[in-house]
Amino acid sequence: MKKALYLLKKIIFAVLLLYTYNLIGVSFNLIIPINYITVSIVTILDLPGFALLIVILKLFY
Repeated sequence: MKKALYLLKKIIFAVLLLYTYNLIGVSFNLIIPINYITVSIVTILDLPGFALLIVILKLFY
């Protein structure tokens, strides 16, 4: 039960982190879509995963 609650907290944190980034990034035209792939990357890797998504966004778009 504790692991499920911990995982749920991490998923909610990942969604909120991506959502707040998109709120700020919309003025700079830098949006990371919120889908199961990006949420799982941020859930598993936390802030380094989020930074990785930003780097990928800057390099390829």
